[in-house]
Amino acid sequence: MSSWPEYVTVLPDGHPVKVYFEENQLIQSLLSQICAIDVQDDFELFFNIFNQLSGIDKRFTRKENQLFPYLEKHGWTGPSQGMWAFHDEIRDLLREVRACIEAKSLNKITRIVKRIAGELFHLMEIEEHRLFPHALELLSEEDWQEMREGDMEIGWMLAEDPVAYPAEEYVHPGEDRRKRRLPFSTDDRIRLDEGYISTEQLNLMLQFMPIDLTYVDENDIVVFYNRGDNRVFPRSAGIIGREVKFCHPPKSVDSVLQILKEFKKGTQDKAEFWINFREKKIHIRYFAIRDKDGVYKGVIEMSQDITEIMKIEGQQRLLDWG
Repeated sequence: MSSWPEYVTVLPDGHPVKVYFEENQLIQSLLSQICAIDVQDDFELFFNIFNQLSGIDKRFTRKENQLFPYLEKHGWTGPSQGMWAFHDEIRDLLREVRACIEAKSLNKITRIVKRIAGELFHLMEIEEHRLFPHALELLSEEDWQEMREGDMEIGWMLAEDPVAYPAEEYVHPGEDRRKRRLPFSTDDRIRLDEGYISTEQLNLMLQFMPIDLTYVDENDIVVFYNRGDNRVFPRSAGIIGREVKFCHPPKSVDSVLQILKEFKKGTQDKAEFWINFREKKIHIRYFAIRDKDGVYKGVIEMSQDITEIMKIEGQQRLLDWG
């Protein structure tokens, strides 16, 4: 893998596959360096290179959330099922090294690093000989251009961002209104920054979300709340169109008005409280809503019962429906 295959060299600069190979070069260099270091003798150098190598998570995330979905659209689901699990195994090994560093168990690190190197070289071999050449056969130029736009949001593990691809003015994905080829019709769906959703789906999502949401517009008028069966604070349709100061008890209205004042001035963007309410711990947050030009467009109030969340300890990584 010392030189790139011909199918890569002929690609324009900035093409997603070419960028993956640029990252591969960096990974190989970092692995060569880190495997030659005696951790006990030169920990600072090891730590610096290890942190650079840990940036590989961005690379994995791009493959999982960008490349794999495009391959799925063309019927190739193998990478999503197999390679993603391989990524997670390497992530676990990187976490092991991080844990050893924190515990100052440096004598265990060399063995784990050698295993990481072996796994990564194997992964890059599969990418070069199967994943990328087959992806280039399956995907269209339009696919690669769309993918590159999303890649920019996730980022790269390179020191500098790759050159633009294609070489034209960048349009943020949230402002891109081009029609995309999707496995569902976008007729009668709302176009959001990312994705399309029907009114029914949006209502169901907000209804089942375990958080009370209330949206107050820039004129301090309540324009929306989500209707769910387990709301923390009861709401009724009567508050829609009502001035927000009349929707809170007198003892809290001054705080609400102060929040609105500071949000409008731009001096604050968030306010939060936590209270005991009917034997539950309730977390209440207010967020200023602004458009892309920073103009105040209102506030969203979020209230959540965090009683059970506060009891969480350790980790639960397996499904437990027992």
